[in-house]
Amino acid sequence: MTLRAAVQMDPMDGINIAGDSSFALMLKGLERGYTLYHYDVRGLTWEAGRLTTKAHGVVAAQRVAGDHYRFGDEVTLDLGRDVDVVLMRQDPPFDLGYLTGTWLLERIQGETLVVNDPVSVRNAPEKVFVLDFPEYMPPTMVTRDLDAVKDFQARHGAVVIKPLHGNGGKAVFRIDADGGNLGALVELFGQVWPEPFMVQQFLPSVAQGDKRIVLVDGEVAGAINRKPGEGEFRSNLAVGGYAEAAELTPREQEICAALAPALKERGLIFVGIDVIGGEWLTEINVTSPTGIVAIDRFNNSDTAGMIWDAIARRIGR
Repeated sequence: MTLRAAVQMDPMDGINIAGDSSFALMLKGLERGYTLYHYDVRGLTWEAGRLTTKAHGVVAAQRVAGDHYRFGDEVTLDLGRDVDVVLMRQDPPFDLGYLTGTWLLERIQGETLVVNDPVSVRNAPEKVFVLDFPEYMPPTMVTRDLDAVKDFQARHGAVVIKPLHGNGGKAVFRIDADGGNLGALVELFGQVWPEPFMVQQFLPSVAQGDKRIVLVDGEVAGAINRKPGEGEFRSNLAVGGYAEAAELTPREQEICAALAPALKERGLIFVGIDVIGGEWLTEINVTSPTGIVAIDRFNNSDTAGMIWDAIARRIGR
């Protein structure tokens, strides 16, 4: 089967080839003989009803540091006519630049499949989409109001405060039950970010792990359990957490079954959800999910292949 794919992602020079999920998808695509292109979201150009970009063909890729990819000549792609699928894989921040990319990619609906669907990505940011499933979440508040946060903490004790559109565990703070620095932190968040922030009850069970479960077109592909590093409560791999093999608890299986119809309906083919302590859903990651390399290493699975297979089904190949 031939397939032409354009990968919208960050510059290839700076990626972590040992764990980057987009790179893993590229490797699998090339292994299958697909034609791949790499481009930067900042190169998107719309004119007279056509969406184009400057791109480079990905001639080769390998997990060799400093020699992990080779590009062909620069070409101009019509994303509605020249490729079968666009993988929207640039990392957040989920800002106006990111949103504009979704608005432009929405122009090619009906011509080219975009994964994940840009309309759904725009309408389902990680810490907002999850609010559709409150029965699986820990006590949660979204606010900018200090008095509201104080009342929440009085009822729930230690809390975690994090940006609504952050990623990778950045700027996630734990405030103990005594409320020390709470006012200063809320003031800081209000100055740095224009949007509300998220407040959640701190879950001591995070010491047991924060599980990343990957779903492909609504089906569970696998999971890893991420544990905090020394002196940390955050378990994100980007901030020093470490991964271990994991199986799903009955509660996690229930969560995945509840999410599956919504994911399939929204065209969210590659999704990573985060579950703390085997029972508390905290995020539904749809912008640029990660974790498939570690999952495949522990489980001897082929999640990248599953994603490409799901894409092929969607476009009737």
